[in-house]
Amino acid sequence: MLKMKILILFCVVSLAASLAGCGCLGGGSGGEAQVHTTTKTTTTGQDLIDLKKAHDEGVISDKEYEKAREKILDGSD
Repeated sequence: MLKMKILILFCVVSLAASLAGCGCLGGGSGGEAQVHTTTKTTTTGQDLIDLKKAHDEGVISDKEYEKAREKILDGSD
């Protein structure tokens, strides 16, 4: 009987430890910092060319063009 209780306790502790390790028990919400990375795949020049093309084709307005252009030149996301 004692061996059975120890076996059950061992199984419960092992299961809890493995779930906590994989984040299944809310492991990411305990105040831990999350890191987000962004990778830019185009150059500033290419972004400006694409923006100008969209403006010339009437896809975006003058105001939208200027705002997006400034954002690209400032290096903002």
